[in-house]
Amino acid sequence: MPSGIDTILSSIRNKTILILGFGREGKSTVKFLLEWIPEAEIGIADLNPVPTDILNNNPNICTYSGECYLEAISKYELIIKTPGIPGRFLSLRDDQILTSQTDLFLAAFHKQTIGVTGTKGKSTTSSLIHHLLLNTGFKSILTGNIGIPCFDILPQITDDSKVVFELSANQLEHVRHSPAIAVLLNIYEEHLDHFGTFEAYKNAKLNLIINALPGDTLILYKDLSINFDRQNVKIELFPSVKYPDSFDLKLPGEHNQWNAQAAVLACLAAGADFESLKAHLATFKGLPHRLEYVGEKAEVHFYNDSIATIPEACIAALQTFKKVDFLFLGGFDRGIHYSILTDYIKNHPVRHILLTGDAGKRIGNDLTDLKHPGITLHYFKTMEEAFRIIHDLKQTGDVCLLSPAAASYDQYKNFEHRGEVFKSLVANF
Repeated sequence: MPSGIDTILSSIRNKTILILGFGREGKSTVKFLLEWIPEAEIGIADLNPVPTDILNNNPNICTYSGECYLEAISKYELIIKTPGIPGRFLSLRDDQILTSQTDLFLAAFHKQTIGVTGTKGKSTTSSLIHHLLLNTGFKSILTGNIGIPCFDILPQITDDSKVVFELSANQLEHVRHSPAIAVLLNIYEEHLDHFGTFEAYKNAKLNLIINALPGDTLILYKDLSINFDRQNVKIELFPSVKYPDSFDLKLPGEHNQWNAQAAVLACLAAGADFESLKAHLATFKGLPHRLEYVGEKAEVHFYNDSIATIPEACIAALQTFKKVDFLFLGGFDRGIHYSILTDYIKNHPVRHILLTGDAGKRIGNDLTDLKHPGITLHYFKTMEEAFRIIHDLKQTGDVCLLSPAAASYDQYKNFEHRGEVFKSLVANF
C-alpha cells in the first residue's frame, strides 16, 4: 500500500463516517472507502435523492436526503464534506471531526503537491504548470477543481510524482494543511452565495498558505499585501522583475503573462530548469472558455470568455482587445459589486452591450446612469435573441465578446454550458 494512502486511512479508520454531499467528489469518496475499508459504517447525506447503483448493496451504508439531510451530521464521528456544501450552515459537536478529500490528501501528500488557487486564473495556471512539468521530464498528475477528485488519482501516485492540485475556495474552506508549493494568484469578490461575506471567502483562500511548513515555497501576487512571516518558508512574488520581457505565449492578455510567471516560479521551486521551461511556454494552447477565439463569421470576430464570472475578469478581457463592439454581460446575481466594471466601460465604451439576468439588470441600471452617448444597451432573455440583435447591427470587422462578469446558473448548468451555447450559435451565425 502506498504510504500516502496509509496516512489517509489511519486518520479515518475505526470511525463512523458521513459523506456530506454526493456529487462527483462524494461519489469518489464512497469508491475509496468501499475499496479500502468496506467494513466501515458509512452515511451519505445530500439534498437530492442518493442513487444506490454504486453502493453495491453494502449493509453498512445509510443514505439521507431531502430538506433535513444535514440532521444526519449528529449521527457520525467523522464528517467528510464536499465542496458544494457551505460550511457556515454546519453545526458539529466538539467530539466530531470535519474534514474533506482535500485536507486528507494534503496531509498525506504535502511534499509532492503544488497547490494553485485564485479567484481567476487557477485552471489556466494549474494546467500550464502540469504542461511544463510533463515537457521538462517530470511525472506530473493534474487534479482538483479542474474536474478530477484527488482520491481518483491515488493509484497513479508514485514517490517521484508531482501533483498539481487546482484548489477552489470551497475546497480550501476548512483545510488545516498546505501544499509544499502554494500559488495564490489573486483574490476578488466572488461566491458570496456560498460564503456569505467576502471576508469568509478571502479567509478560505488564505488557508492555502497559513499552514505552510519550513522548506515550503509560497508564490504570491505582489499586490495582495499579505503579511506572512514564518521562518524558513520561501516567498516569491509576481509579477517579478526577474522577468522584464514578455513570455512567448499563445494566450492573449497581460493577466496570462502573470499566470505564466506564477507557473514558471512554481516549476522552478519543483526543480525545473528555466531555459527548458521557456521553450515549452509557447506550446501551451490554453483552455476552452478563456478568451477562446471561436472564429470569424459574417465578418464578425467572436471570442468566448464564459469563465469571466466577476467584473475584474471582464475588465482583463476588455483590456486584451483594442476594441470590442458587442459585449455580453450578466446572468445569475451573486450580489457582488459592479462599479469597477461600469466605471471602466464609461472610460472605454463598448458600442453595444447585451444584458441578461438579474446581474445584467443591475449592471444596466448603473450604465444607464452614466448616460454615455457611445453606448447602447440591449436586454435579452435567450442567447438566440442576442445573436439576432448582433445580426441586425453588426459592421465589418466587429468584435463580439462573451465575458459576462456573472455566474451562469440562472439559465445554464455552468459556465462551460454557457460557453458551448455561445459557440454553437456562432457556428450557425
